[in-house]
Amino acid sequence: MPEFTPSSLCVFCGARFGTDPATRETAVGLGRLLAQEGITLVYGGGGVGLMGLVANAALDAGGRAVGIIPNFLLQREAGHPALTETVVVETMHERKLQMFERSDAFVVLPGGIGTLEEFFEVLSWRTLGLHSKPIVIIDQGGYWQPLAALLEGVVGGGFAEPTHLDHVAFVNDLKDVLPAIAAMPRSEGFEKRLDRV
Repeated sequence: MPEFTPSSLCVFCGARFGTDPATRETAVGLGRLLAQEGITLVYGGGGVGLMGLVANAALDAGGRAVGIIPNFLLQREAGHPALTETVVVETMHERKLQMFERSDAFVVLPGGIGTLEEFFEVLSWRTLGLHSKPIVIIDQGGYWQPLAALLEGVVGGGFAEPTHLDHVAFVNDLKDVLPAIAAMPRSEGFEKRLDRV
């Protein structure tokens, strides 16, 4: 199979900055990387926190940024005013489905409850065989180590197959993101639209 490079990549991350300044640098670096590689950023459409940093960095570097945001969050998240494309939907479910359908792979930066929900949904869909899109977690400063331990505990407790751990890759450095995506096992022939969710 030829090396896989996504044309669009969905980033899940916080609408806050977090306490580690290095996380902000990673968010900016990811946005720049996507622009440099000609990869369209797809994300939740906010202009604040890490979300805003990733989008601004991509745009400032000449890249494309597509935001998917529910109408009721436009005010609360201060929807980004200058994206390449903004898609306004009615519900969170529509938002996540649009983000999924417009993306070839997923990258997770530090974030909160919403980021965890988005990650677990695409991971769940992958374990159910609904897609084979790569999922990569950037473990900035060890932030996601408790999540890695949780996933291993779920497998160890008999509630998931060991192969399910192959559906997500943890990396520590931005330079490893695209190689991890390229190396992740994929299957050809999946339908683009998730009509079973």
